[in-house]
Amino acid sequence: MLLGFCLPVLTSGVPVFATTTGNEDMWTVAQAVIVDLYNHIAGISTVLAALMSAIAVIGAKMSNNQHKTDNAWDWLRRIWICWAIINGIGAFIAYIAPLFASHVPSLEDALGSASSGGGNSSGSVV
Repeated sequence: MLLGFCLPVLTSGVPVFATTTGNEDMWTVAQAVIVDLYNHIAGISTVLAALMSAIAVIGAKMSNNQHKTDNAWDWLRRIWICWAIINGIGAFIAYIAPLFASHVPSLEDALGSASSGGGNSSGSVV
């Protein structure tokens, strides 16, 4: 009975499009998705780091126990380190990765050389 209800939904013939424009290849769309996802993660981590930093500082200031105060400052340090690592990933991708982009052959060149036998026409080794 469950299969009878699910079958029309799964085979309704709804077209699925990978891109909105249709002019982009898979790698361009994947890069846009990754950048968008990272921007969301960095934004959420910034908000959470600010919120948790405020809680850690309030906890450290309002505590009357030295051990709890030390733990709060340790947590604050961990929050800042994690936030720096998450944003450091973005800095690496934004500034370092384009430097290596010129050294990586394009996918079309790799596929073209593989389909043509993988060598040049003169037969010499480059």
